[in-house]
Amino acid sequence: MPTEAVVDLRSDTVTRPTAAMWEAMRAAPLGDDVLGDEPTVAALEARVARVLGKEAAVFVPSGTMANQLAIRVACGPGDEIVAHEDSHIIHYETGAPAALSGAMVRTVRGASGLFDADDVRAAIRTRNVHHPVSRMLVAENTQNRGGGTVWAMDRWQRVAAAGREGGLHVHVDGARLFNACVAAAYAPEAFARHADSLSVCFSKGLGCPVGSALAGTAAFIERARRFRKMFGGGMRQSGLLAAAALHALDHHVERLAQDHANARTLAEGIAGIAGLRPIVEPARTPTNMVFFDVDPSACTGPELCARLEGRGVRMIALDPQRVRAVTHLDVDAAGIARAVDALRQVVRL
Repeated sequence: MPTEAVVDLRSDTVTRPTAAMWEAMRAAPLGDDVLGDEPTVAALEARVARVLGKEAAVFVPSGTMANQLAIRVACGPGDEIVAHEDSHIIHYETGAPAALSGAMVRTVRGASGLFDADDVRAAIRTRNVHHPVSRMLVAENTQNRGGGTVWAMDRWQRVAAAGREGGLHVHVDGARLFNACVAAAYAPEAFARHADSLSVCFSKGLGCPVGSALAGTAAFIERARRFRKMFGGGMRQSGLLAAAALHALDHHVERLAQDHANARTLAEGIAGIAGLRPIVEPARTPTNMVFFDVDPSACTGPELCARLEGRGVRMIALDPQRVRAVTHLDVDAAGIARAVDALRQVVRL
């Protein structure tokens, strides 16, 4: 891993392709995916479908597009989606369920971005001319704003079963699904079998420059392809990007455990600094995300991040007093130590 002047912990989307990934991209056979003859994209889509135990998959530019394609296929105007109040589709997808599908979101609550079967049952509307129609359940794994939390398999089975019993299409926003699988030691297919559709992101924990995928039944994905074209997501020689994703699936999944260990080390360092408090007990840091609160008597989150920037460390302030740091393959143990040292220097009570 190259040594850089900046320790960038804003997100795991900031990674650069490794030398081996660049070689895989250069060597990829190319076609035109919009015309249907892109061999490397086809290979990736088949691989994703196989890994997730689904009939088909479609390659798309972003995780937001993957989620919105799923919503557009499953929902229509006046329909309603059940999702946690901290869901990515609510906070970080620019109102797209309403803008692109005419769908509402009914929120549920639960600690760390998770919820249970009774929450789903309570959120499903009765059939009534006055109500929107409950069509879809969306769950994140890992759950971003919850602190990178992971669904336990038994809880997920209950939640997915409640959704299906209520007639909902069950979708997983699996932007960091592979982080969850490594942390919880279950196979992607084992988790995915309880969902009707899933999105996965290659440009987050897996270190690719661009790309996500949506998986589901063959009919579901065929319809999603139509909406991908409508939304402007058709890409031509996208085998360059698909090759990076194939390389990542082969070489960057198991190593996610290293990112999780680095996140725990970072959380432990933060816990030892007066004025900073991780929102999760450091030893229980679930994956590669560390959220911590800044004592208002010290400074605000944005002020802290500005001070860190001057010392070559980058993090993101999500709320006035809350900061997020995300570990990834471009930050090693030395980078984590440097980040902790910088935090110690900039916090002034």
